[in-house]
Amino acid sequence: MSAAGAAAREPAGAPGRLLVPLYVHPAADPAAWAALSRAAGRLYGVVLNAADGPGPRPDPAFASAAARLRRAGVPLLGYADTDYGTRPARAVLRDVYRHRRWYGVDGVFLDRAASVPASLPRYRRLVRAARRLGAATAVLNPGAHPDPGYARLADLLVTFEGSWTDYRRAEVPRWTRGHPPHRFCHLVYAVPGHLDTAVARLAHERGAAVHCAVPGRGANPWRSVPPAAGRSGGPP
Repeated sequence: MSAAGAAAREPAGAPGRLLVPLYVHPAADPAAWAALSRAAGRLYGVVLNAADGPGPRPDPAFASAAARLRRAGVPLLGYADTDYGTRPARAVLRDVYRHRRWYGVDGVFLDRAASVPASLPRYRRLVRAARRLGAATAVLNPGAHPDPGYARLADLLVTFEGSWTDYRRAEVPRWTRGHPPHRFCHLVYAVPGHLDTAVARLAHERGAAVHCAVPGRGANPWRSVPPAAGRSGGPP
């Protein structure tokens, strides 16, 4: 079952699941990767990012970590940078292909996606091509609310990526109300440890059924597992 299929079965008012971009090498933090296997039931998916993409060759540590997550039932998304529509489609699709071939991912996480209407045809072609390469789930990450047309291109749209300080005062455009919550995701970093549940609550109130809240800061805030992944019980 794809990540999109799992999330789509959530009731419209449910708090949803976690999309975890874990950007740390499995050899550097094996405990973090093991924690994700244990949290399988809470996850929309995990983004694999060996080297701003799959890298030039297979990484045995990532292959092993990916295999463990697949056995646990965790959907995997391969990271591919689109550089706001300026990176050649051939290079992006090469990353999609390598993720599928080397790590057996279920879908693709298209990062730094454009948000303007003029780029819609380019991303429509890109998503269709990724699906032909085997991506069952397509996630677009513009990191902010894009033109409404982008919501029709992918299974999941990341409409916020930023700090907790910015998230508290973020606003949601009215057009998002025309789409079910399982189509939207909010990624929040620099979250104080006792406030990650507040992110889940705010995401729910703002119509996003998928989220992630981590305490990390700096150039790579996505190097740790969200606290919510370690809690017992059902979806956060």
